Amino acid sequence: MDIDTFAELAFKNKNNEKNIECRGLKRIGIMGGTFDPIHIGHLVIAEEIRNEFELDKVIFIPAGNPPHKDNKKITSARHRYIMTLLATISNPYFEVSTIEIEKKETTYTIDTIKMLRKVCNNAELYFITGADSIFELHTWKSIGELLKLCNFIAATRPGFEMAKLESKIQEIKNEYGVEIYTTMVTSLQISSTEIRDRIRDGKTIKYLVPETVERYIYKNKLYR
Repeated sequence: MDIDTFAELAFKNKNNEKNIECRGLKRIGIMGGTFDPIHIGHLVIAEEIRNEFELDKVIFIPAGNPPHKDNKKITSARHRYIMTLLATISNPYFEVSTIEIEKKETTYTIDTIKMLRKVCNNAELYFITGADSIFELHTWKSIGELLKLCNFIAATRPGFEMAKLESKIQEIKNEYGVEIYTTMVTSLQISSTEIRDRIRDGKTIKYLVPETVERYIYKNKLYR
């Protein structure tokens, strides 16, 4: 099946909250992000955390209209969803959901987690995020309620200032009475911003994104 056919079929059969499969699952990872585009670093983090925390699966949720982003600069939800599907399709433990990109209004993590709690009410949820985000949690909508609805895993990298992070986590624990897990993941100096810049500059992105994603980007002339 060529990429265009796959993309059309994938978008017609979007995986929203109505068909997320949670039966029998005990521990589910949630990987949010704009994924503009998704890259190898995202996949490595998700897989290493899935393995370390013995998660039954990881659901990738491309952001819809996130409050902290200039939405006019984000690539269309359709492209980001399809690229995320292409990147994850070879891993049976990965799944992609459209639950945020189908919303027209601003999307907040608390609303997404509440919906997932209804669908997957017997499973523990683990929200995977970068360690940098822990310092911004106080700006997230209803953060106190969110921290009680799901566990947070902060992915760190070699060289990260752990003492500062641990101090912040203790501060959150004192205020909300919850634990935040940390884990060291393989360090890959890759960012979506760098990939977009490289494409604009005519530089190669080979091995920074899965080959299928690379082909999709060039075929659809994204980030030029």
